[in-house]
Amino acid sequence: MSGANAKARAAKSAVRELMRVAATTDPLAERFRAAGHVLYLVGGPVRDALLGRLHDDLDFTTDARPEEILQIVSPLGPTWTTGITFGTVGVLIVDGDVAHRCEITTYRSDVYEAASRKPEVTFGDTIEGDLARRDFAVNSMAVQLPLQAAQPIVDPFGGLDDLTNKLLRTPGAPEQSFDDDPLRMLRAARFAAQLDFAVDPAAVDAIRRMAPRLAIVSAERIRDELTKLVLAPHPRRGLQILVDTGLVEYCLPELGRLKETVDEHRRHKDVYAHTLTVLEQAMSLEDGEPDLVLRLAALLHDIGKPKTKSIGPGGKVSFHHHEVVGRDMTRQRLADLRYPKDVVEDVSRLVELHLRFHGYAQGEWTDSAVRRYVRDAGPLLDRLHKLTRSDCTTRNAAKARALATAYDSLEQRIGELAEQEDLERIRPDLDGNEIMTILGLKPGPAVGAAYRHLLDLRIERGPMSHDEAVAALHRWAIDQGLGPE
Repeated sequence: MSGANAKARAAKSAVRELMRVAATTDPLAERFRAAGHVLYLVGGPVRDALLGRLHDDLDFTTDARPEEILQIVSPLGPTWTTGITFGTVGVLIVDGDVAHRCEITTYRSDVYEAASRKPEVTFGDTIEGDLARRDFAVNSMAVQLPLQAAQPIVDPFGGLDDLTNKLLRTPGAPEQSFDDDPLRMLRAARFAAQLDFAVDPAAVDAIRRMAPRLAIVSAERIRDELTKLVLAPHPRRGLQILVDTGLVEYCLPELGRLKETVDEHRRHKDVYAHTLTVLEQAMSLEDGEPDLVLRLAALLHDIGKPKTKSIGPGGKVSFHHHEVVGRDMTRQRLADLRYPKDVVEDVSRLVELHLRFHGYAQGEWTDSAVRRYVRDAGPLLDRLHKLTRSDCTTRNAAKARALATAYDSLEQRIGELAEQEDLERIRPDLDGNEIMTILGLKPGPAVGAAYRHLLDLRIERGPMSHDEAVAALHRWAIDQGLGPE
């Protein structure tokens, strides 16, 4: 198909997509026209319409100033003004069963200081000037509203050609664009992962040279871009851009350092390549929506290996306790990126537990081992199943089958034991109050120690009768030299 034909088809696809939201965009545009202003759909929504996948969140730009925008849209639905300093006003417009989050921004022509990550916001006068400040040409297109099928797309920087060629290219010189906002370098990798596009070689070269500029960007903005990248349909593509350009050193250095484990003698697998494969295999096991915790655990599960790498007799390479080291590294990295505490703890826990299965890979699972496995995983058990299965990337078909069979056996054992016991709520057979009453103790460390002892017994032996638990508690107390105070 010729380039002209491809663009024509894209334009027709865009018109069909835009007609779906015309009931929202046309009345909005008419209000701006009546007030003497123009309104354009702009950026990501135009790109996605051309790709045939327009979403419900819509972005617009206009020559109206922020206060005028607020006055124009207020009658249409609930508004928000958190971005009004930057020229943006939001309004929620309901069309039948669909609620469109619409954000309208005054034309901007920002100026950036070299040492700052925030622009000095200045308002512009033309749509072309507004589009020139955007990150990539595919995001630098606009459609004037109300929608008219014969009206051309405003595309001063060749974004339509780039969509056809699946290319990410800056509207102007990439050095200037990335200097203006260093986060755009990370956005290049993110869009590559989301759209499955290549990044223009000139932009890649600029990222290699300018990667240290990312250091001035806040951890929260970096976290948000990384999250979108990891949750994208093609994260491997984006992650490889980070590593190949060196940008990873300024956002997720532990991933780049996995290449330090490469062994020219090939006595063990390439941990970096293995990690990307584990991530993709984990994605294939997801139930519907992308799972951030599972994907982060897959990405970070082996980051402790570079620190724990050792070479033994005969050149054998080992990584003793890398799961424990990796747990601590994961917790620190995700905390530094300002991830929520529950995400930090869940991902760290999965990294710590990802090798637990291999201690029983021959299928020799006692009841106590099964109980401990389930208890330690807790609510993360399903994710641990998926991570453990994904961690098998061997090309040895027989070995892969053996590991899969062993894990099938474990899951079967968990199911069988769960029918007999409530594995998800394993508790000692005596609670803290009973322990204090039986031993005549007051609240304190001894009660906690007794509780943990009974919990270990419960895991090791299974449920006990009340009398058996009391007898076990007395035996423990005698061994500890405890008695009524």
